[in-house]
Amino acid sequence: MKRIYSVLVENRAGVLCKVAGLFWRRCFNIDSLAVGETDDRDVSNMIIVSSGDMRTLEQIEKQLNKKIDVIKVKTFDESEAVSRELMLIKVKYNRNNRKDIMENCEIMGAQIVDLSKSMMTIQMCDTPERVRIFLETMRTVSIVEITRTGTLAMPKCAN
Repeated sequence: MKRIYSVLVENRAGVLCKVAGLFWRRCFNIDSLAVGETDDRDVSNMIIVSSGDMRTLEQIEKQLNKKIDVIKVKTFDESEAVSRELMLIKVKYNRNNRKDIMENCEIMGAQIVDLSKSMMTIQMCDTPERVRIFLETMRTVSIVEITRTGTLAMPKCAN
């Protein structure tokens, strides 16, 4: 089972290390981690995706709430959230597979953002699941480099 934690923390040196240390010491798994400033420069938002049984996920929330630098912890399941991930992927291409790559990009909503005679860089911003599917379709070509953000998520708007 996966859970998303939106953790508002004080924006100062060492806070990320303290939070990561909490996961390390207790052997909790971090599936994804993204950190950035909020509209208040003194506050950062950590989006942490973790997996485990219900007891583990509850313990993570309790332990996060105990941290001095943590202002607020919100938790939600994947089904309750709007989630996005950004991926940049650099691939080698040739005359034979160029069109297939471009068609895959068009079908999946990815954009070619850089191009040379033999390589292209593609960006995709979508749900983590669709990013994973696109990556699988690209495994048939020569992948040179991949970089991905962690999952960014917010609770869905209430009706």
